[in-house]
Amino acid sequence: MAPAEPLAQRPQAEAEAGGAAPARRPATARERRTDVLVALGTAVVALGLLLALPPLDAADPDTVGETVSYPAVGSAPWTVLTVGLLAQAAALLAARRAPRTTLVVVAAIPVLVAVLAPQAFELFGLTPFAVAVAVVLAALRVPLARLWPALTAAAVLVVIGGAAIWAVLAGGFRADFTQGLTTSVGQGVLQAVGAVGLPLLVTLVVLSRREVRVARTAEATAVDREQDALIDAAVSRERAAMARELHDIAAHHLSGIALMSAVIDRQIDTDPERAHEGVRQVREQSTAVLEDLRRLVGLLREDSPAERAVETVAGIVDLVERARFRSDVRLDVLATDRAPRVGRPLGDGVGPLAQLAAYRTVQEALANAALHAPGASCTVTIDDRADDHLLVRVENGPAAVPAQGSTPAGGNGLRGMRERAELVGAGLQVGPTDDGGWLVALRLGREAQPGSDTAADHQEVAR
Repeated sequence: MAPAEPLAQRPQAEAEAGGAAPARRPATARERRTDVLVALGTAVVALGLLLALPPLDAADPDTVGETVSYPAVGSAPWTVLTVGLLAQAAALLAARRAPRTTLVVVAAIPVLVAVLAPQAFELFGLTPFAVAVAVVLAALRVPLARLWPALTAAAVLVVIGGAAIWAVLAGGFRADFTQGLTTSVGQGVLQAVGAVGLPLLVTLVVLSRREVRVARTAEATAVDREQDALIDAAVSRERAAMARELHDIAAHHLSGIALMSAVIDRQIDTDPERAHEGVRQVREQSTAVLEDLRRLVGLLREDSPAERAVETVAGIVDLVERARFRSDVRLDVLATDRAPRVGRPLGDGVGPLAQLAAYRTVQEALANAALHAPGASCTVTIDDRADDHLLVRVENGPAAVPAQGSTPAGGNGLRGMRERAELVGAGLQVGPTDDGGWLVALRLGREAQPGSDTAADHQEVAR
């Protein structure tokens, strides 16, 4: 049987019922060989049965029923039947180019055989074999919605051929017309079911299983693509997180280094001692930024684990102490003195990721204050008194001297604050104060109070 082309590769126009047939491409040499093999195989099987059935039946005769009388080899009925079987096999050569026409032609040939050689009744059952092959080939190549007229015509022709040869042989119409018609048509219908119905059903089952395999393959491909997309999205998020971390580290330390370098430039001639102190601070800041970068790289490398722990709310105290070297920064820590929470760690109940977000927010706020409001006083407040949340505020006054201006990449700091706050479900407030300064307030919920209010409104002002 000829292998059918995958259903998923059929042209879309052919798959639509009633649509115009697409332009046929020339058959390849392999397809032509396959068509010849199918036709040749059908002819060999039909002729083999034609020659083998009489000897087999003679070797084991039926002693119960009537004796079967086969036409003699070379007789007129035998010759007509042989030519009909060969004609059916030859018609199958056109099944690729015109499957529906081929099906009707193959089903019509037995009608001629039944009319011309009714004496070949005992071997007439070989003719539906080629019809079954034609049904399979047509069902594999034409959608059922467009094939049903040809299937109906083929079934009717099989019924006519079977009924005609049964009626002529049995002579049922001479005794009782109604009974003869019913018997003949019944025999023809049985042949039609075997030659058209069963092959069609088997072919449709095969096609449905093939479609299921194609659908599963497409689904697996889609799942793989979805996994790749998820991986790409995760990589993008990690890249954004690394960029945000690098920005926070660089903005905090390098902005301080730039400001202290400007001060050193003015003091190096007038106040050498203060200039030397400023150089030492620049060195400390440079060492700190190198340590932070080394720690970040260590987090990214499996063979080089980080040596420092992730920053916490308690680390804000040291952060403010270091910031005092370059500007006027004051720290207020508001903690409760009521039992049973006396002596608990600063930021207790706040998750590690939220504590890191608080640390980075204060770090970025101090860097922005030093850059955009040089000489202004700054106050960092850690309010740890509430049971359900922690509040961190960084407020600076107006600039005492004109700012040097922001870099072309300005604005990433506020964006990073917002992303960190959204990541941990915190409330962020950013905006100017009434006296011309700037306020950054971060409200963090405690893990012990999952229902705490973490949906404070965000106020963002371009800076």
